[in-house]
Amino acid sequence: MVSLSVNLNKVALLRNARALDIPSPLQAACWALEAGADGITIHPRPDERHIRPSDVSELAAYLKSSWPAAELNIEGNPLHQLMDHLNAVRPRQCTFVPDEVGASTSDHGWDLEHDGARLRPLIARAQQWGCRVSLFVDADESKMALARALGADRVELYTEPYARAFSDGRRDAVLPRYRAAAEAALRAGLGVNAGHDLNLHNLAPFLTAVPGVLEVSIGHALIADALQYGIGYSVGLYLAQIRGAQSMSRERV
Repeated sequence: MVSLSVNLNKVALLRNARALDIPSPLQAACWALEAGADGITIHPRPDERHIRPSDVSELAAYLKSSWPAAELNIEGNPLHQLMDHLNAVRPRQCTFVPDEVGASTSDHGWDLEHDGARLRPLIARAQQWGCRVSLFVDADESKMALARALGADRVELYTEPYARAFSDGRRDAVLPRYRAAAEAALRAGLGVNAGHDLNLHNLAPFLTAVPGVLEVSIGHALIADALQYGIGYSVGLYLAQIRGAQSMSRERV
């Protein structure tokens, strides 16, 4: 079963629009996990425009006490403030993302040749704290062996280019690149995650075409769907897409 990790950044962004405590990321996490989500993803940024340090500690404590089987995945740039969060709460997984400080969202993967020397000791340090380390990467099969050589446990394939191509009717032109990248990651001994702009329309075709995906992290689209359906029902819709894709993959075999 591909794991579904629900990203709560947009819940926190809405809360921060007013000097109130609603909507609550903690309550949203509860609803998502009760509906069957496998984990929670948060991406705290230095400007605290959505997830705050207090959210990190509260969510980590909540999952540890009430949902010990669920995974907390903390994303961010380890060259900024991410390592402080990891050291404080020791999540089961962290995802290193090459965000600039003012970036509105993640928009590219790591340049591993350029940044590898800086990433290697940070990967090792996070692993010493008990974190599985995933590197946010573009769908480039030539980079997977290097990601493993740096010590990463997994890669997260950056899927916005796929999502754009899907919307434009060009998915068949880009899916082979993602399939090749996933296959190269598996050969290198890496686990494969995926995320960014996956939604109810493009998720199943992606999972059907790309082998070995262990986890998808979905936030913006799922929270948007929750405005219509509610968080719990929306989580169920995404889980149904995952199950359908896996059923189709098994039938192919």
